Amino acid sequence: MKKTLIIIVFAVGLFACRKLDQPITREFTETAYWRDTQDALDALSACYEHLSKTDYFFGDDGLSDNAYVNGVGFQNVTAIANGGYDPSNARVKDTWGYYFTTIRRCNLLTENIDKVPKLDSTLKHRITAEARFIRAYAYFQLATWYGDVPFFTNVISIDESRTINRTAKNSIIQFVLSELNAIRADLPVNNYSGSSGYADKDKGRITRGAAIAFSARVHLYNGEWQAVVSDCELLINKTENGTYGLMDDYASIFTVGNEYNKEVVLDLQYGGGRTYDVLRSFMPQTVALLRSVLVPTQDLVDDYVMTNGKGIKEAGSGYNENDPYTNRDPRFNATILHHGSTVTDFNGVVQTILTQPGSNPATNTVDDQGASPTGYYFYKYYDRTSTNYQSGLNLILIRYADVLLMYAEAKNELAQLDANVWNNTIRALRVRAKFTDAGATEFNAALTQEQLRTVVRRERRAELAFEGLRVYDIRRWKIADQVLAKPVRGIKVTSGAFNRDPNGYIIVANRTFTNPKHYLWPVPTFERDQNKNLSQNQGW
Repeated sequence: MKKTLIIIVFAVGLFACRKLDQPITREFTETAYWRDTQDALDALSACYEHLSKTDYFFGDDGLSDNAYVNGVGFQNVTAIANGGYDPSNARVKDTWGYYFTTIRRCNLLTENIDKVPKLDSTLKHRITAEARFIRAYAYFQLATWYGDVPFFTNVISIDESRTINRTAKNSIIQFVLSELNAIRADLPVNNYSGSSGYADKDKGRITRGAAIAFSARVHLYNGEWQAVVSDCELLINKTENGTYGLMDDYASIFTVGNEYNKEVVLDLQYGGGRTYDVLRSFMPQTVALLRSVLVPTQDLVDDYVMTNGKGIKEAGSGYNENDPYTNRDPRFNATILHHGSTVTDFNGVVQTILTQPGSNPATNTVDDQGASPTGYYFYKYYDRTSTNYQSGLNLILIRYADVLLMYAEAKNELAQLDANVWNNTIRALRVRAKFTDAGATEFNAALTQEQLRTVVRRERRAELAFEGLRVYDIRRWKIADQVLAKPVRGIKVTSGAFNRDPNGYIIVANRTFTNPKHYLWPVPTFERDQNKNLSQNQGW
């Protein structure tokens, strides 16, 4: 799959004005393109190439209370997170255009695949199912960010695109769910355990398990708890829809050596000619030799529980503000670098990262202009195998841990989170993370549904930090207007010319979030200029 995508990197566009292997004097025609099986597979590769991109995967954490982007990087997500943006914002504009391009590529394939002569029927159905999944994914993204959006499943003309109206968000979500259900039978299962499914050369393609897990996610965001349970139960401790499980070591999941592991349900494919250099934006500048602009917040750090399972503000937690990183959730050190952390750089040298002002050397301290303004650095997805800072490490969009967390959340919302559900979900994740204290691993029957909700949400944040999902969670929980309408904080300091809160924590920036206005992005100005039939969202 990685090799297949390399073809796309060097192409000006699959459906540009001429076929790639034709003489440049010949114009592209549909009859000249849909000639054989490889044409259909190439068309599908163009759809995969437009499933998502690194600016979204990493930048989405900067849209949440997990992270802060210092400056206008990642298409100016800071303006969105700060509440100071308008319909011309770069990310707002780009997401709309990007996913409608995805939809057009998928529509071109589904509309024309029947023209391919002698195409094996099973393969045709599989290719079509993969394209329909990608189209459903694109529509879900659009509906999540913008609400009502134009909807079509055929290739429309430029004139039609300038007059089409928006379709209700709920109708689009129902289409997405219908598609994900309809394509399941045509998708192979994963072949992690050697069972029937995709051949090794096709690892990374969309599977039946991915369609089921993504359906669960859509139901989750729609608050349809029983449907979430039903989908997740098709994957938990089952094999007929794929063989999934938790890796033994949390940190190893996000490494090149463990790509396509049993926990991966769906990922973005990189490698060969398709790479990214985002790690230069989130690692310390002594490691990546560039300014550190995508950084964790103090609020994320504070949400990691102690090794006894208690939050840092709970009685009996054992938290010591003067020794804040001791006895914390083991996933904390696998995700975030803090003052005193060590990291092996690209030359094999072990560096100690110092972030407190006045430290020597001062290169990574909060008072250096190129260092993290919060005093923290992301560590997850650091790829030491990258060449010239260009990484080919796949980025995981859905993993089995998320399936377990969706299941636990849905069960709790149905007032059904009992010891059995706990043991199969939260306990399994914490044992894998190397918690040993019974206070963290064993089910507490005395907890109320509301208290369990706090546990599940906190577990979700810690397990999935820096995987781009927090922004969706705070929006569907309707707490974005609480967690984003306050300052971005960094480490506690006792000296230096810093703006600090009353407790001594650095205030990096102030954020606002207006309810309901900011729960949906505005329709981009450019799009409304082209199509006068596009209405605008409330407050914009």
